[in-house]
Order: sequence, then structure tokens, then C-alpha cells
Amino acid sequence: MIKKAVHSIKKRGIRGSYRRWKNGPDKIELVKFWSFITETERYPFHVEDYKSNKNEKLTLNWVIPEIGIGSGGHINIFRFISYLERHDIHNRVYIYKSPTPRSQEDMVTFIRTYFKILDTNVELYPTTDKMTYAHGIVATNWETAYFVRRFDNVVSKFYFVQDFEPYFYAKGSEYEFAENTYKFGFRGLTAGEWLKDICINQYHMVADSFGFSYDKDLYHPRPKTDDKKRVFFYARPVTPRRDFELGLLALTLLKKKMPEVEVVFAGWDCSNYDIPFEYDNKGILDISQLSDVYSTCDLCLIISNTNVSLLPLEVMASGSIAVCSKGPNSDWLTNSENSVLVDYDPIDISYTL
Repeated sequence: MIKKAVHSIKKRGIRGSYRRWKNGPDKIELVKFWSFITETERYPFHVEDYKSNKNEKLTLNWVIPEIGIGSGGHINIFRFISYLERHDIHNRVYIYKSPTPRSQEDMVTFIRTYFKILDTNVELYPTTDKMTYAHGIVATNWETAYFVRRFDNVVSKFYFVQDFEPYFYAKGSEYEFAENTYKFGFRGLTAGEWLKDICINQYHMVADSFGFSYDKDLYHPRPKTDDKKRVFFYARPVTPRRDFELGLLALTLLKKKMPEVEVVFAGWDCSNYDIPFEYDNKGILDISQLSDVYSTCDLCLIISNTNVSLLPLEVMASGSIAVCSKGPNSDWLTNSENSVLVDYDPIDISYTL
């Protein structure tokens, strides 16, 4: 009993512990958490705003989810925004549903520090509370789509689709919440043909796709300075669709068969996982460091159960060989001519490597 009391005070403080003792255990506030799904209050269209901005520079409001260091999805969004900014389309970025909203100053400092790729002319806002009229508004993930559906003080609404997000969840409420956003009537801007086909064929959206490339200033071959056999693994245990467990099993088999092979992990700090072999834990790297790592490796294992990422092209540009999973989600970009293809089977992967 005493141990529990001490633990409670350490965790909640004296006042929090007293409230818990008085009111009982905290209840899970599901309705409050998911209330944005059923929110009906709309931000109406204002004709005066439309008229006063009709001949002004085109402006887009981008609604993005909470942002963390190393987020590839945000990097891609910021690349597009920066391109538009350079081509005389002004952009504003708003964070939606941040659990701990930053001040505007903190948000600017964070993004300028960790996402230098974003054009400095872009306006940054830590919440959507004071969003103003724009010629267009862009949802960038399924949660932001619910806000975009309600914000009508714009001319056009777009959906920047980088992946089929229902696949991020088991078949249940979250799957349905995500899937419903494709029925909101936005115009889709999709990362590749696989997503474009889904948007058009399954949800009857108007959609256009963009192809993938790589930053030639960042990704190019570097000379390998040793003759060690080395395999890179895009290791993100916090992102289920990147198949961390599958890759880990495959590499464990590989190391038993070929113990001399060095293994390099990057994408997440894996130090709190019990990995049964020696490996180089790079963690989350700045994009300026990635090509150096890829160039030192003979093979780069990149598994994806949803839309393929930019990594295969960045690996190829760095002079290494991409080992990618098969499937319609990736074969619009990777094939047997530019990559080594594997099934979603650790034994098959270990023999292929």
C-alpha cells in the first residue's frame, strides 16, 4: 500500500494523488478524444474575403498533424510547399490537434531547426484557431481532413495523400474514420499511381498523382573505404507498416548464416530492444547524413506494407542496392530491373540477402 502511494505521488504529485484517491481511477474519455469526428460547427464562406483576395497572390492553407523530429511525411509536405512558394504561390501551415500546442515562436524555432528544407517565407501557426481565408486548403492526413471538411472559407479543397491510411489500423473504428475521409469530395493529390487508382476506382475522387524523385544535392555515390560486407535496415518499430519485426527476424537468420556481415539500423533509436546480434544503431539521422550511410552498405533492406517511400530512389542514387518488398503498393516504382524484390517472409529475405 505504501509503495503504491509513493508511486502515485511521484507520478501525479500530491494534489493529483489526492484527486485520484477522492475521485477514483481516471476514466478513458473516448467520446472527448474522438469528438472531432462528429463536430459539425463550420467556418462559413465569406464573400467579402473572396472579393478582397480575388486578385491577390494565390494562397494555400496547409493543415498538418503534430510534427516530430525526422518525420518523412512532413519533409515531403514541406518540399511541395517550398516548391510552390518559389513559384509565387503563398503558403500557410497550421498544426491540427496537437496534444501539447507550442507557442508560435516555439513552433517557428522547431521547424527552422529540424526542417530547414521549408522555405522561410511560409507562415507557421501552432493551431487552426485563427485560420483565415485562402484560395485553397489542403488536408495532409485523415485527421486533418475532418477539419478541412468544416472550413468553408476557401474556394477549393485538396487532399494530399501520401499513403492509404486505413491500412494503418486493424479493421475497426479507426479504419472506418480514416476511410470515410476519401468520401469528403476533396481533390486528391497522391504520391504515385497506386494511391491515385485507389482514390479514383474505390472512392470516385478526382485525383492526380505525382512521381517520386530524389534531391541530387543530398544523394549521390560516395566511395566505400573498406571491403566489409554491410547491410542497412530501415528500422522503425514505431511504424508497423514498415515491418520491423519481419526485418529483424530476417537479419537474425542472415547473421547466423553469415556472422561477418555488419548490420546498420537507422530510422529510430532501437537501443531499448533486445537485438540478438551486434548492429550499428544510427537512430534518427538528419537527411544530410543518410547518403553517406547508404553508400557504405552493399544492400539496403526497405520493407513497406503500404505505399513505398522515397528511400529506394535515395538508396539507388547513393550507389547502393535497394531490397524492396513486392506488391502493387510498391511495384509502380520498384521492379526487378532497379531493385532486388522479396516476399513478406523472413526466411525468403534472409536467403535473398
